[in-house]
Amino acid sequence: MRLQGLTAIITGAASGIGRASAKLFAEEGARLALVDRDAVGLAETASLVGEATTHVGDVGDASLAETVVGDVVARHGRLDILMTAAGFSVGGTVLTTSLEDWDAVFRANVGGTWLWARAAVPQMQRQKSGSIITLASQLAVAGGKGNSAYIAAKGAIVSLTRTMAVDFATDGIRVNAIAPGAIDTPMLRRSFARHANSDEVREASRNRHAMKRFGQAEEIAQTALHLASDASSFTTGTVMVVDGGWLAA
Repeated sequence: MRLQGLTAIITGAASGIGRASAKLFAEEGARLALVDRDAVGLAETASLVGEATTHVGDVGDASLAETVVGDVVARHGRLDILMTAAGFSVGGTVLTTSLEDWDAVFRANVGGTWLWARAAVPQMQRQKSGSIITLASQLAVAGGKGNSAYIAAKGAIVSLTRTMAVDFATDGIRVNAIAPGAIDTPMLRRSFARHANSDEVREASRNRHAMKRFGQAEEIAQTALHLASDASSFTTGTVMVVDGGWLAA
């Protein structure tokens, strides 16, 4: 098993990519701490992975990040993997996005990456090892329509990932981002539902991929597993695009 004996924190674990990654990491031997604001979904994920600790709260809360990291280290003596899969999107252009929505999107996506890395890195420095996996988006490269806060936040995550990789490379910490295409998750379905012509928007998105389909959360989890394991020991500061050919089309 590729993660045997390693400890991992996964945020956004109640559904989608976070849940799929939690299941795969558990199958590969990792000891898990799962984080999400959705208590019901988080409990469902925990029931699927076996032994894991669950932590309900807002990933933009610095005290939650410090508490969870502290709990993991107290229980296991180390922290090997941090995956910041929590995400939030509201839609809208810069004209139609409210200040409250803009702040909420950045709190969940950028704050939910920065705060958790800030909490995790000191322990990884003490160990001289660790893998941090962030979630960007193909839209951070391609741009997109009517989703300005989310796309800007994902672009910030790309830049943050690269600078963390440089800052902590000599500490033995690898930091990489995954940039998925449109993945069939509850968040994607909610984004389509915001449109009056939701079926038309959904089909346009599906056909935008060269492979003419949406990705599955399990496919992104496989990439996360690669980045979490020693198979990617010489990989840091990269953005792994897993987008069904969106950027190539």
